[in-house]
Amino acid sequence: MLKRVLTSLAAVALVLVAASAAHAQQRAICYNCPPEWADWGTELKAIQAKLGITVPEDNKNSGQSLAALIAEKANPVADVTYLGAQFGILAKKADVISPYKPAGWDDIPAGLKDPDGYWFTIHSGTLGLFINTAALGGKPVPKSWKDLLKPEYKGMVGYLDPTSAAVGYIGVVAVNQALGGDFENVTPAISFFKELQKNQPIVPKQTSYARVLSGEIPILFDYDFNAYRAKYADKAPAEFVIPSEGTVVVPYVMALVKNGPDTENGKKVLDFVLSDDGQRVWANAFMRPVRTSAMSAEAAAKFLPAAEYARAKPIDLGAMADAQKMVVERYPREVE
Repeated sequence: MLKRVLTSLAAVALVLVAASAAHAQQRAICYNCPPEWADWGTELKAIQAKLGITVPEDNKNSGQSLAALIAEKANPVADVTYLGAQFGILAKKADVISPYKPAGWDDIPAGLKDPDGYWFTIHSGTLGLFINTAALGGKPVPKSWKDLLKPEYKGMVGYLDPTSAAVGYIGVVAVNQALGGDFENVTPAISFFKELQKNQPIVPKQTSYARVLSGEIPILFDYDFNAYRAKYADKAPAEFVIPSEGTVVVPYVMALVKNGPDTENGKKVLDFVLSDDGQRVWANAFMRPVRTSAMSAEAAAKFLPAAEYARAKPIDLGAMADAQKMVVERYPREVE
């Protein structure tokens, strides 16, 4: 009798250990989910709290993520990825993502998702100047792209590497469009960045939110949501400027990695980021959620007036992706 009881207890213990191990393994790997960018830190905590799925922080940028996905194609490590929109298009061409239409798919406007489900927008941002006004040392807040070429801003301007980071490339696109270029002619932007080198700009490869807060980079080409987060959440002396010549509005997308190790968990994560709870995190972090109903009036009131945003224009995502190779080739050769 005792032997049977002990055997039963042992069996129960094994089941509990197995269940515990299975629970501990509830995770999904996301490439390019840095906690300091777009408040991914809060989103990852919400995923853990709501789904019981751990998504480790990842500080790759879009270009590094795509390069890793291609390198790991035969043996994928990631389950999902977050990318600047043009990289979503490139990832599909590289055959490293799979189609998946998450819950909430029908709420996404047609131009903000791949029709076959390979990628979809979760939020968008407007590119401009994220400025730590206290770090300007009494100099005026720049109001235009061309203001940044003035000698008084020497050593104060930063932008992410255009050959690797999505926001870096978008900076080139925004300047190019604002100064009269198009996707077949990027010379206006190349000329601008070549001239900007005289002011010794800071060109990091990774998200640099903390470096603006500290004043190390007083002026950064960045999105409105990071500037508003700094101003309203971190109470920093931050300001967002939409340059007088104009700028662009750019979506950020997510996708399911092809043959990822935890595909089902990856799908659950993608469902969550489009859910009311997931979209609310983006809205509260001052991004424009793709499901606009998630944006509260309180959050919307903290944005610059609509008259300022009238200078921010949407762009052709396909043309932007096609033009990237030209920028990646010309920038190192003519600017660096």
